[in-house]
Amino acid sequence: MKIKDLTSGHILSHLFRLAMPTIGSSFMQMTYVLSDMIWLGRLGEDAVASVGAAGLFIWCGNSLLLTTKIGAEIGVSQSLGRKTPEIALQFLRLSLFWASIISLFFSVIVFIFASNLIAFFAIPSEIVAVEGSSYLRIVSLSFVFFFVNPTFAGIYNGMGNSRLPFRYISVGVILNVILDPLLIFGIGPIPAMGVKGAAYATVFAQVVVWSIFFYRLIVRQEMMKLQFKKFNFGAKISKKIFQLGFPVASESALFSIFAMILTKMTASFGAVAIAVQSIGAQIESVSWMTTNGFSTALCSFTGQNFGAGKWKRIKIGYRFAMTIGLGLGICVTMLFLFFGENIFSIFLKDADSIKLGGAYLKILAVSQLFMIFEITTRGSFNGIGKTIPPSLTGITFTGLRIPLAYLLCSIPELGVLGIWWAISLTSVVKGTLLPIWLLIVFRKKNSTSLKT
Repeated sequence: MKIKDLTSGHILSHLFRLAMPTIGSSFMQMTYVLSDMIWLGRLGEDAVASVGAAGLFIWCGNSLLLTTKIGAEIGVSQSLGRKTPEIALQFLRLSLFWASIISLFFSVIVFIFASNLIAFFAIPSEIVAVEGSSYLRIVSLSFVFFFVNPTFAGIYNGMGNSRLPFRYISVGVILNVILDPLLIFGIGPIPAMGVKGAAYATVFAQVVVWSIFFYRLIVRQEMMKLQFKKFNFGAKISKKIFQLGFPVASESALFSIFAMILTKMTASFGAVAIAVQSIGAQIESVSWMTTNGFSTALCSFTGQNFGAGKWKRIKIGYRFAMTIGLGLGICVTMLFLFFGENIFSIFLKDADSIKLGGAYLKILAVSQLFMIFEITTRGSFNGIGKTIPPSLTGITFTGLRIPLAYLLCSIPELGVLGIWWAISLTSVVKGTLLPIWLLIVFRKKNSTSLKT
């Protein structure tokens, strides 16, 4: 059994040991999209915009499956902290069951309605509409594998082992990076498939990653004996999985819907604006992915210590994570402010597009530190099983981006920049309020219940 006890030992080393592979996994996942963007950028802004539009629906699917990922992460970690491995196994088995059911349903819906979904954005370019729907339909074939993989990773994280998911996800990323240029541009007997080639590369890579997870966790049972003979639908555990994960999934799904609306607004400014926003979001995800790694580590760490009743360790772990986030936020802010156009020149060649991309990153630089504070605090809330406060804060102020964006982009001097200012300013508010809320929760805890 390779389960790691996080309720004792050096706190900072636990956080780094858990966070580094998770950060690596996140960057690996980001590489999927960045690889597509870099190679498709050579075909023009329309190709990038096609994948960017389709990617929002993939994001929506990932959001739905956060239900089982978060439910597994919290349920497994808290159960192990309470020294009840049999309950942890129930969370493991049922989270995988529900992940498979939900992803299959979403896959069928997207495959059937791919053209209608892309048409929602009313993008003027017919090429974007056609290529985007083709990409989405092809990728939907792998959703049953694509969306179950995070739940596999969540199970490992809950057991205190983030190193193995990193290894398995890395295999898929390497495959995707190799296949992207081969299938997009063609080589030898392989025909050039353009946007469709990027989709096929993603499908193959995700199926391979799922196969590795299935073999190692289910067939080899490398973490612990899974006792499938004791599997039952367990209404109580299933309900708990959805109680823990649904607020997070709802927020993320609504976040993706809000993003779709903002993208539709951006589309009125042309394909270049969509390409800039799509690429800019991936560039910004560097800070998001890094912070999410520490947030996931904090969730696992907090979950086990919450199960063991060790509140003092929980508070110390949060302070460590916020300090790390402060340093990261300052670095990313400076990078976006002073090197935005240089970064965008990697993806786009048109001078006007690069200039617009630089403006995007300068606007988002304002909110980087606050975004990091919000994501870090979310990990602590999730670990103690209080997933509603971060979700409520996120839904409320992310939703306010819509009216604020309409207001700001109507100002002639701002135009599409107003949409991006709405995103940045609401992140500042979320990153201010959520940490205050957590501090109130900490202060309400009776000091006599703290354990060293």
